[in-house]
Amino acid sequence: MRRPGTDERGAGTVLAVAMMGVLVTVTVAAAGVVGVVATHRTAQSAADLAALAGAAALQDGGDACAQAADVAGRNRAQLSGCQVEGWNVSVVVTAHTSPLPGGVLDLEARGRAGPAVDGGP
Repeated sequence: MRRPGTDERGAGTVLAVAMMGVLVTVTVAAAGVVGVVATHRTAQSAADLAALAGAAALQDGGDACAQAADVAGRNRAQLSGCQVEGWNVSVVVTAHTSPLPGGVLDLEARGRAGPAVDGGP
């Protein structure tokens, strides 16, 4: 004979619902992290390519910063800063993440390009 109040029917359902909630939370968090990492990679690639394009334009007598801005835009980023020192071009680009539960993040990356310097003796 069972004592009143010791019935455990439905306990598995409550546990299953709790586990599904944890699974959904982990999935959303992982998707957010993947989105941030992918956007950072995009920003870094855009910065590197923009710096290279700016250095090439500078070598050809063109406007390094205008070329860098164009290349950054074509790579889903915006040129935030551009500095020309001699034959070297340094850029800062910003890329925006997709909307996340906490909002949109602006990720920044830097790139630098110029002629290779012979470091030999």
